[in-house]
Amino acid sequence: MATLYTHQSANVHKTWFLMTMFFAVVVFLGWGASWYFDNPAILLIASILAIITNVGSYWYSDTLVVRMTHAVEAPVSEYPELHRIIENLAITAGLPKPRVYIVNDPAPNAFATGRDAEHAVVAVTTGILGILERSELEGVIAHELSHVGNRDMLVSTVAVVLVGFVAVLSDFFLRFVMYGGGNSRDRGVHPVLLILGLIAAVLAPIAASLIQLAISRKREFLADASGALLTRYPEGLASALTKISLYGREMQHANHATAHLFIANPFGGARGIGASVGRLFSTHPPVEERVAALRSPGSHGGV
Repeated sequence: MATLYTHQSANVHKTWFLMTMFFAVVVFLGWGASWYFDNPAILLIASILAIITNVGSYWYSDTLVVRMTHAVEAPVSEYPELHRIIENLAITAGLPKPRVYIVNDPAPNAFATGRDAEHAVVAVTTGILGILERSELEGVIAHELSHVGNRDMLVSTVAVVLVGFVAVLSDFFLRFVMYGGGNSRDRGVHPVLLILGLIAAVLAPIAASLIQLAISRKREFLADASGALLTRYPEGLASALTKISLYGREMQHANHATAHLFIANPFGGARGIGASVGRLFSTHPPVEERVAALRSPGSHGGV
C-alpha cells in the first residue's frame, strides 16, 4: 500500500534533475552572452552565479519564501490550537514538528516550505483560521505535512529560486542583445548561434515555468490523497477546499514565484471564459476535481 513517503525518493531525484538542468541552461546562456560580446568573463560569472544560486536555493529557500510571503512566526501563546493540531498530526505522520508561521491575510490559504522535514515550515493565513472548523483545518495541515513527508516541497521551494533566476538572466541577456554593443558585431555575428541564443533566452523562463506548473498540479492531487490517508477523514479537506474556493479574491501579497506553494491559487478564481483560459496556466488543478477525488470511494485508503 502506498504511504506518505512513497514519492520521497522520486522527489529528491527530481530536485537534483531540476538543479542540474538549471545549471546547464544558465551556463549555456552565459556562453551565448560571452560569445556575443566577446567577453569570456561573462561565462565565468554565469557559472559562479549558477553554483551560488543552486546552493542558495537548497539551503536558504525556506527563509526566502517566508520573507516573500510576509509570514511571521506564530507564538504558541497566541495560537495554541494551531500548534496542537500541527504537533498531533506531525506525530501521527512520524515527522518532527515543523516551525509554525502566520500570514496576516484575510484570504484563506496555507503552504509548506523547507528543504527537509527537519527544516520544514508550515504557514497558514489568518483568513483560513477564521473560516475553517477543526476537522477542516486538520485536513489542510495534513495536506501540508504530506508535502513535507513526500519532500515534494523541496522541488517546489527550489523552483521558486531557480525559475525566478532564469527569468531574470534571460531578460538581462535579451536586453543586452537588443540594446547593447560588442566587438562581435564588428567582426560579424554567426547568425545560427545568435538565433539559438535568443531562442534559449526566450524559452528558458517559459520552460522553467511549465516544469513548475506540471510539478505543482500533480503534487496537489498527491498531497490531497496523502492528507486523507493521514487523517482518515477526506471530507474535512474536501470541505476546506470548497470554503477556500468560495472566497474568490487574491491574497494581499500574491506572487507568481511562490503561487505553486500554496494549497489554493493565491490569485483567486476567475469566472466565466477567464476561468477556462486561466486553468491552462494555473499552478493548481480545479478545486472541483480535487474535491471529487477526495469524495470518491476509497479516497482515504491509499494514495
